[in-house]
Amino acid sequence: MKYILIIGDGMSDYPIPELGNKTPLQAAIKPHMDTIAVRGQSGLIKNVPDGCTPGSDVAICSVLSYNPRIYCTGRGALEAPSRNINLGADDTAYRCNIITEENGAITDYSAGHITTEEANQLIAAVKKAYNKPGEVEFYPGLDYRHFLILRNFPHPEQIYCSPPHDVIGQATNEVMPKAKVPEAENNTQQLRDMIEGSRSILRKHPVNLAREKAGKKPGNLIWPWGGGKKPSMPTLKEKFGIKSAVISAVDLVKGLGTYAGMDIINVEGATGLYNTNYEGKADAAIKALETHDLVCVHVEAPDEAGHTRDYKLKVRTIEDLDKRLLGRILSGIKEPYAIAILPDHPTPVKIGTHTHDPVPFTIAAPNLKPDDVKTFDEFSVKQGKFGLVEKDYLLSILLSIDKS
Repeated sequence: MKYILIIGDGMSDYPIPELGNKTPLQAAIKPHMDTIAVRGQSGLIKNVPDGCTPGSDVAICSVLSYNPRIYCTGRGALEAPSRNINLGADDTAYRCNIITEENGAITDYSAGHITTEEANQLIAAVKKAYNKPGEVEFYPGLDYRHFLILRNFPHPEQIYCSPPHDVIGQATNEVMPKAKVPEAENNTQQLRDMIEGSRSILRKHPVNLAREKAGKKPGNLIWPWGGGKKPSMPTLKEKFGIKSAVISAVDLVKGLGTYAGMDIINVEGATGLYNTNYEGKADAAIKALETHDLVCVHVEAPDEAGHTRDYKLKVRTIEDLDKRLLGRILSGIKEPYAIAILPDHPTPVKIGTHTHDPVPFTIAAPNLKPDDVKTFDEFSVKQGKFGLVEKDYLLSILLSIDKS
């Protein structure tokens, strides 16, 4: 038996008036997801425990069967292995976005989805100004997503850093890093100083001058957030006895996969955006299933559409995921399989950020008796056999469905 896990990041949503009060999942033409729902059993699952921030780190930890209260040490630390960044026991890794500030307020968490080539030039300029090997280290990443490593910085939990996608429109000086205890004030000021200093470094950078001339948003500020230390996680092989692989464009999922002992499969043209290589991901998944028990395919595009509050694009990304990725996998796999489909968390277009709401999921397997659900969306699955799952993890459920 082979196992397939499809994660449509942020795919779940609320009803949207422009879609006839349907969610993007309800409005999208997605025959393959609906077929899985018809063949299998569905429900809602709470991937974000009460008291946890509804980020993809928490949600995907849960999906992969890891307790986020234990293993979600911080977004930066979870992503770092995807860039071969080694962390010591007392090192702190931050995600470091290239963002847009206008008139003293944060207006875009991604600098208009700046390209990797452009952003790498910007982070290189910041690195030149602030890098101190063994103390302060900047590393390039994908698109707007980069890294700040503070060596011998053992208490990131003492500092609160706002995720930039959660503070769009707010004054920069009001959402700067804040010390939770007096002992952290010096380290917090170090972060604030680098943010403030990046403004003068980036404002007149040739990349930004060219972007502004072309009518694009400049990447004129760095924004560290999600600071954390290296977690110690059992692998999926140790937990379930399986050989597994993950396919994703984003560092978080690849980093979590590394800690979980999954093989990381990189696909040319996988971008994390609406223009990702769906077909390439599907083909890579089919090939990986020849040598792995479980393959997880993660698609970031619906989440990005939710953050930009573009309901038309969100519908399109769901339809592309269904037709170009899921349909291609289903037509190419030859062995018996169990498959699960779900979002990690909602990213509602109305608010442009993540929420705690349970998300729909559906699972089909050869010996799983179908329930009465006929379409895959946030409301139809409420009638599914699984009901509301609050105390189990999706991967644990999938791997226990069918052992034949």
